[in-house]
Amino acid sequence: MLRHCERGGVTPGDAEIASARFEWDEGLRRIGADDSSSRAARVELSFAVGDELRRRLGITFNIAQLTGAYQTSHEWYFALAARLAPGDPEAWEPSIALDAGFARMARLATDAPGRGRG
Repeated sequence: MLRHCERGGVTPGDAEIASARFEWDEGLRRIGADDSSSRAARVELSFAVGDELRRRLGITFNIAQLTGAYQTSHEWYFALAARLAPGDPEAWEPSIALDAGFARMARLATDAPGRGRG
């Protein structure tokens, strides 16, 4: 369920966040287990996803903001993938490269587990 935030936008609810986190973790697992010829391109692309998210979100963000960015990532992901791996469309698989990039960024969220709040 989406919720309205104080800034007038819409933020993802707990179910959307939990679903996204599951997908991200699976992407990180898949990229770690990838033994295909596209692995190097997928790894590079996953780090480029992180760079793009830093440009879009800044260095301070929370999991809900990251989930919101995930929900709109289709708007930019394939252009990024085509630019970085134009000769290897197999590397573009978003359930691997995109999700792994989001998983790495989730670790940096201000409300990520283990960030020492409190």
